[in-house]
Amino acid sequence: MTRGRLAALCFAVGSVCFAVAALPAVAEAIGAIATNVVFVVGSLFFTAGAALSLGDPTRWSSGIQLLGTVFFNISTALALAAAVPAGAAGGSGWRPDVYGSACFLLSSALAVRPSPRGRERSGAWLNLAGSVLFAAAAIGSFEVPGTDALLSPFWTGLGTVGGALLFLAAALLGLLPAPAQRAAATAK
Repeated sequence: MTRGRLAALCFAVGSVCFAVAALPAVAEAIGAIATNVVFVVGSLFFTAGAALSLGDPTRWSSGIQLLGTVFFNISTALALAAAVPAGAAGGSGWRPDVYGSACFLLSSALAVRPSPRGRERSGAWLNLAGSVLFAAAAIGSFEVPGTDALLSPFWTGLGTVGGALLFLAAALLGLLPAPAQRAAATAK
């Protein structure tokens, strides 16, 4: 497996973790601690994928993306640490933080411009759309001052699940064999 495909696999696993853990029915069924463990595991896969992507031609984009994943590592670990002492009543789980989301948005915007045509360009646009949704989730996650209420629970949920699903779609495109590999396999 090539480095790029391994990175795509890591992003796919991380995306599935985030999409599943962000579903309210799943979070309710498995509890706050397990939900946050799934987010932490997903963030670690995102970081592995970003680290494997550092050799790509879009180094600035890859470096900023790696920084964003580190912010997600920290914020998911903090959410887990807050849920453990609270036990079953440990809250709703992790929500996208503004720092990681801003890094993802900037990274995706930088990656779209130099992307060639075809599958790579489609993946870059899917990542950008996912980053926009994660940014919407981060904004929706702000707590209204003086309350424990989120600014927009709707956008927090939709942005997290939708963003993760778009990241998954981009990762799955990266797992497909390149057109030259498909042609060589067909010729055999």
